[in-house]
Parts: sequence; structure tokens; C-alpha cells
Amino acid sequence: MKFLVVDDEADVVEVVSVTLKMQWGSECQVLAAYTGEEAVALAASEHPDLIILDIALPDLDGFEVCRRIREFSDVPILMLTAKDDEMDKVRGLELGADDYITKPFGHLELMARIRAVLRRVQIPVPPAGGSRIIIGSIVLDVNRREVQVEGRPVRLTPTEFNLLQQLMRNAGKVLPHETLLARVWGPEYRREIDYLKVYIRRLREKLEPDPQNPEYILTEYGIGYWFRSP
Repeated sequence: MKFLVVDDEADVVEVVSVTLKMQWGSECQVLAAYTGEEAVALAASEHPDLIILDIALPDLDGFEVCRRIREFSDVPILMLTAKDDEMDKVRGLELGADDYITKPFGHLELMARIRAVLRRVQIPVPPAGGSRIIIGSIVLDVNRREVQVEGRPVRLTPTEFNLLQQLMRNAGKVLPHETLLARVWGPEYRREIDYLKVYIRRLREKLEPDPQNPEYILTEYGIGYWFRSP
């Protein structure tokens, strides 16, 4: 496993590095970046398996770093912040971050978050029921992990793909918030409704002809979401 730790505080980088090496031992390689520009460059050249990214950096902030990395990579990103600010969390998720942890944090919490993110991006064995799901103009290929809309390929992150697959496999059925969160993020995320809202919005922006008036991914207010077959 190759990790990129991005923080301008050397002691934070050291603590995170030690935690990672305790977990993965000799199989773990930890790269460090202390500025945003350095982080973007290392993400492009070293292709890490996961990035742990602080928001407060001396040049580019973590949001801008995340946005730039998402232009060329779907690498999982776990964002760090010293502020327990709901808007920071939502903004990070909207820019493509996979998860969020607030400083100060314990090593057990950090490892739980890292394991959850890595679990979500692993390619699962395709479930029974066919490798392709076709509803309207949307085609989801489970084996290839590809999605097309009207014949045009659409790039999805692993979490976006997993969420869409859950919705399309259960087309016509309302899936409660807690069910979707547990199936896609893990049971420990059942109460993280903001995560689900952000990812639903991202899917609509990528798949719907008019994201403000969705045809496919519909909201059952107060309950959950469902995928409609036009």
C-alpha cells in the first residue's frame, strides 16, 4: 500500500505515518507533502492508493488540492481539518473527497476511517443477476465498472458507482437512507445523511438531462431515494 500524507505540520505527518506503518508494516510506503502544490505533483507522479489531505495548507488549501487531483485521478481522499464545521465537510465531499475526519483524532478512529474508505473502493465480485443493467438511456456494466449515458461514457468514482449500482439493481423500490449508507459506506455510516445527499447530487449532475428535475434518481422525502424506470 502506498499512502500520501499531506499536512504542513511535521508532527501530524509523523503520527499518521507511524499509525499506517504499524498497520501495514513493510508493505506500507508513506509519502509526505507539506504544501498543496507538492501534493498535486506527488499524486500525479506516484499514484498513491490513498491520500490523507489536510485542509489548512500554506499555499493551496485542501479543497483546491482535492479539486485538482480529481481532474486526473479517482484515488481515495480522506480530508483532515481542525474545525468541526459541517460546511467544510459538505464542501470537501462535493469536490470529490471520500471521507472526513476532524483533528484531533485518535489512531483507532483514523484507522477505522481508512479501512472504511479502502473497503468501498475495492472491486467486489459481481452479484448474481447479470453483469449489465440497462434502464432508459443509462447502461451500467458491473464487470467493467463502466457507465454510459446515451452511448457516452461517464466517469464515476468507486463510491458513486457503488451507489448507482444499488439504486439501479433495486429500480422502482425506495431504499431508505440508512440502507444505502450501510450498503455503500458501511454500517458505521448509517447516520451520515450528508454523505448520501452529496453523492446523490453528484450522480444527478453526471447522469440526469436536467439535474434540478431528475428523471431517474428520485427523492422520497424523509425516507430515502429510488431509481425510476422512465
